[in-house]
Amino acid sequence: MSEAEMVPNSDILFIYEASMCNPNGDPDDENRPRIDRATMTNLVSDVRLKRFFRNYVTEKFGEESVWETKVGGEHVRADKRLRVLVGKKENDDLERSDANEVLKRCIDARLFGATIPIGGKEEGERGKAVSYPGPVQFTWGFSLHPVELIDSPTITSVFMGREEKGETGYGTIGKDWRVYYSLIAFYGVVSSLRSRNTGLRPLDVQILDNLLYKSVNLDATTRSKIGHWAHLYMRVEYNDEFTLGDLRKFVDCEVKTNPVRSFEHVELGFDKLVNALVKHRDKIRAVHIYESDEFRAKYGLAEKLRQNGINVNELPHNININGDLLVIKS
Repeated sequence: MSEAEMVPNSDILFIYEASMCNPNGDPDDENRPRIDRATMTNLVSDVRLKRFFRNYVTEKFGEESVWETKVGGEHVRADKRLRVLVGKKENDDLERSDANEVLKRCIDARLFGATIPIGGKEEGERGKAVSYPGPVQFTWGFSLHPVELIDSPTITSVFMGREEKGETGYGTIGKDWRVYYSLIAFYGVVSSLRSRNTGLRPLDVQILDNLLYKSVNLDATTRSKIGHWAHLYMRVEYNDEFTLGDLRKFVDCEVKTNPVRSFEHVELGFDKLVNALVKHRDKIRAVHIYESDEFRAKYGLAEKLRQNGINVNELPHNININGDLLVIKS
């Protein structure tokens, strides 16, 4: 990879809302939304966020574009996924060259990394894998305010469960846990050093910029996820190895109306973030930013940064994303 193609270091701040839905259920707790019980803040794993992106890319560009995806609508083992991807039969050996092919074809592997099985049919070769640490990583997200679970989570179905002696006429009863409202913030990084491990391109990062916030808006349409909406995606791209770290520490949140039930019930403060960026603007190459209409009308963060001499690139980027762009051509 030439110096001109190197991916620069970046910090990412991503804020989206989840209204009357389950942002990330905990299978160990009746699929309740994940909650920090001490603060009643809503927690969302980085795996959930990446799944939005993977699902959206798979639906839009096909299974060939994503490593961690279903095959023909079914969950499969990683070795079968690799064989399908590279066109090998069940008994064929899997080699490191096949793993490299995953990096060329699958944008999620280049972004987030991958563990890919290799090895032959011999007993000693089974279980071998090659691991590529991802240059793009996110922490767990958390709500910027305390949340509340809905008061009545019990739901019923017209269909009966397994018939038991003496049961007549009742459908199944289950739980449907949701939060009333949660404004969730994620922090992410793009590592220039680790980008070499997966062959990550600047173009791949631009595709992430364009599609991550769209994936939250457009993939979250299942029954438990509908109610998601992205408000702010911001990637701060640096000139050198400098980093501000977790950008959420520069964001204030004041609850204006309690209980919180909408975006208008909280007041966000970005003065500390703007001041930090202005202070280090000589180290900043550009700020790539997406704002929802509601966010722009209320906070106008992109315009504030521009007025303070920051190079701002408003999303979407001026690129026509298609399936060919997701693949590294040989």
